[in-house]
Amino acid sequence: MSYSEFNLERVKKDFNLITFEKPDIFADIPELASSELLVDILQYNLPIAVGSNSEKARSELIISPILVDLRRQLNEQVNLFSGVDFTVDYSQGLTGICDFLITKSPELLIVTAPVITIVEAKKENLNAGLGQCIAEMVAARIFNERSGNELKIIYGAVTTGTNWRFLKLEEQIIKIDLSEYYLRDVNKILGILASGINQN
Repeated sequence: MSYSEFNLERVKKDFNLITFEKPDIFADIPELASSELLVDILQYNLPIAVGSNSEKARSELIISPILVDLRRQLNEQVNLFSGVDFTVDYSQGLTGICDFLITKSPELLIVTAPVITIVEAKKENLNAGLGQCIAEMVAARIFNERSGNELKIIYGAVTTGTNWRFLKLEEQIIKIDLSEYYLRDVNKILGILASGINQN
């Protein structure tokens, strides 16, 4: 079993999670203004990504530039890993490739705790990616705990690049924001991602 085999029902059952679903969970988080460079990149890349409409194109041309801009704006407090194997526990099915991991560590060559945020890319259906993203968030928590570098909250996002839905895992509660954020809200998207990194 791997992350991609988890749906929402299974991940709740296997890890004894309670979901809390409502809109505007992240509404009060302040925006983080995107750089002019990101604005230019997205303006140029968007038609290419949407035109080809593949998950890979959306990841490379929309999601990656947003996450790289986040890293740059946070003065490289975080590192970004794309398409890495994040096998944490075979017995629980917490194995496989994560689309994007954000860590708060100086290590560039290997994934080092703490893992702060998981970003799961999907071609279209955001809800279909929730189970996989939550399983990866549970794995991140276990990974951090084993490394002695625990975080109170693990953040997650499921995105098509143009649409984003955010989650957070705290103890056994997974909070799912039913509001979607769109690429025109990129400053809000950056602000939510930064809030996961800047948590106390």
